[in-house]
Order: sequence, then C-alpha cells, then structure tokens
Amino acid sequence: MNIGVIIAGGSGRRMQQEIPKQFININDKPVLIYTLEAFQNHPLISAIEVVCIDGWHDVVWSYAKQYNITKLKWIVSGGSTGQESIRNGVYNLEDKCSPDDVIIIHDGIRPLVDQEVLTDIIVKCEQYGNAVTSLPYNEQIFVIDDEISTTKYIPRETLRRVSTPQAYKFGKLDWAYHEAFEKEIGIYGSSYTNTMMVELGERLYFAAGSDKNIKLTTPDDLAMFKALISQKKTER
Repeated sequence: MNIGVIIAGGSGRRMQQEIPKQFININDKPVLIYTLEAFQNHPLISAIEVVCIDGWHDVVWSYAKQYNITKLKWIVSGGSTGQESIRNGVYNLEDKCSPDDVIIIHDGIRPLVDQEVLTDIIVKCEQYGNAVTSLPYNEQIFVIDDEISTTKYIPRETLRRVSTPQAYKFGKLDWAYHEAFEKEIGIYGSSYTNTMMVELGERLYFAAGSDKNIKLTTPDDLAMFKALISQKKTER
C-alpha cells in the first residue's frame, strides 16, 4: 500500500486567524481539503491518515464526507510538537502496514502538491527505500561570523531545498521513530522526519519538487495561494 499521512496538528498562530490555518476557507473550501484532494485523486495512493489537532476530528470527518474524500481511513490526535504528531501517525499504522508499504508524509498546509511530485516520490521510495521532495537552491548562502558580518559562504551548487512530501518504507520509518524517541535523537526544535533520519545515520534520496508547493504560514502565503489557484483555473 501507499499511504498518505497528512500532518494537520498545528494551531497556526502566525496566520493571525481565529481558527487553525488548515481549516481556513479559500474559495469556500478548507485548505486541508485541497491537500486531501491531491491524495484522493492520485491513482497510486491507497489510503489517507490525518494527524489532527484535538477537537477537530469530527470536523475533518464531516469535510471528508462533504468533499468525497473516500480514501480517508484514520484520524489521529497530534502531539505538542511536529515530531510528536508524525510519531503518533506512524505508531497508529503499526497494526495496519507491512514493512514495505510506502508512507508519504505531507504537511496539511501545503495544498498545491502536484500529482507528478507524488508519483515521483512513490517511485523513488520503492527504488531506494526513501525519497524526499527537493529543489535546487538559487540564492547565495553565507555563514554568520559575528552576527553582523561574514567571511564564509556555502556554494549553492552543494545545496538542495527539501520539504514535504517525503516518503519512507514503513518498516524503517517505524524503527526510526522508536529509536529517535527512546534515545532523544532528532526530535527537538525544527527537526522533521528527514533531519531525524540523517541524525540516525540514514542516507536520503532526492525526488522531484515544485516551486508551487508552498507552505501556508502567514497571511501573505494565503494571498499567493489564492493567486496560484486563480492561475490554475485560467490555464484550464
């Protein structure tokens, strides 16, 4: 099976809204539903799990019924951090998945994930055991010296931008979260599954990415999302 694990456990304070940002309506549709539709419509996705903020489970089930998200099979409560939320989603699948099943982890607030990106990450994961969405880095990166100056830069040709979706074989993913939380490796701060895997000594493999796969964090991001939706409608 290929299972999408959608992380929607955050409160989104930076969005300055009264409700979590994944439930904000854009053109009369919640942000989270745009994300779920991308997984629902992909022929290689077998099932969907949503890791959701407490108090919103029934809302997600209602939206799934309203928008015909038939692949949604499980809703799990999130944790106090992003890593705890992903861990909760992984642990919930322990009696439902085989070691070779592909688990695609994706942020619920990245609603414009392309079908081609999902295809490539599944194919690469089946080939290598994992795959992370990536893009070249096009800006110059300098290393801070004394907070106001620098004498060192990192060649951008050696860098890749990595985000979600990310895909891992379930057996290795489940092992990794048990190992990380037992030994407190790669689970704090801004860590995510990809950085945790590297800290555990795993090699990651790159898959295709897209500049349109934006993360909705601030009100400016919502404006960009609306513009991209309008552009897609025009292209049709």
